[in-house]
Amino acid sequence: MPEYFLGIESTAHTFSASVASSDGRILSNSKNVYKAPGGSGIHPFNASKSHLAAGPEVVSRAFQEAGRKPGDVDAVCYSMGPGLGPCLRIGAVVARTLSASLGVPLVPVNHAVGHIELGCLLTKSEDPLVLLVSGGHSMVIAYAARRWRILGESLDLTLGQLIDQLGRSAGLASPCGRGIELAASRSSSYVGLPYSVKGNDVAYSGLLTSAKKLLERGRAFDDVAFSLQETAFAMMVEVAERALAFTGKREVMAVGGVAANKRLAEMMSSMASRHSAALRVVPIEYSGDCGAQIAWTGCLAYKAGVTVPVEESGIRQSWRLDTVDIPWRN
Repeated sequence: MPEYFLGIESTAHTFSASVASSDGRILSNSKNVYKAPGGSGIHPFNASKSHLAAGPEVVSRAFQEAGRKPGDVDAVCYSMGPGLGPCLRIGAVVARTLSASLGVPLVPVNHAVGHIELGCLLTKSEDPLVLLVSGGHSMVIAYAARRWRILGESLDLTLGQLIDQLGRSAGLASPCGRGIELAASRSSSYVGLPYSVKGNDVAYSGLLTSAKKLLERGRAFDDVAFSLQETAFAMMVEVAERALAFTGKREVMAVGGVAANKRLAEMMSSMASRHSAALRVVPIEYSGDCGAQIAWTGCLAYKAGVTVPVEESGIRQSWRLDTVDIPWRN
């Protein structure tokens, strides 16, 4: 008989709950996304209030969609970090309460590792080079010696932050990924922007400053969005291609919220084909933050013996994925 795991995700704007089974089925993926006012970013306190209000209904819906009762779960898993402190605390409190009331173990999960492990499950990737691009991460990653290792990353803004900050300057509300992608699709007029690749890392702050100045000077938003996407994506693809050539991997997997962008997938596909590697992109409904990534990764961690006593559980706002031991992989 399969075991069942409840996952609670609350690192930023999304509060989500999911039930996953030990045989690899995602039975539900309920969520509520906090929407910031137009032109503004995610205020951690306001997002946490949204999570607090939505939490009970989101968790209840997760069980309903899964066709399971709370008493069916074998463990409760939660995103311990990294993320926004007030948001993480709401998820941790919900998870602790459920763990204690149900009398089942509590499993801490690294949010970034969750993106990767769920991606591997859904795309059937076994040993991929990973491009993790979201509001919290912009990294190229590969597995070695019991940890996911970072081969390249952004030195300042993440790709998601870059996109959101440009969108907010044009009056969009975070998250702005879809709005920027739509605007970029309406233009083919490229405007030169700073391209900053340093070794196997990238830097986006100069790109953002230049893009904002173009808007201030009256350049069409569609043209700026198109140019920003082309430049920022090319930088990450260059870093990924260098890492792919170095590691000799035969799979490239894209995960995280920005992995939903079709133009990025096109550029990654072209790059992967040059190296005879298969590109695998996480399904769009699971690319953003979700409870499924916590439930499934928590399942893997639990079966490898990873739990934390409720009285010793907490959150870790800064928790790099390359510091996390991965006992469930060889």
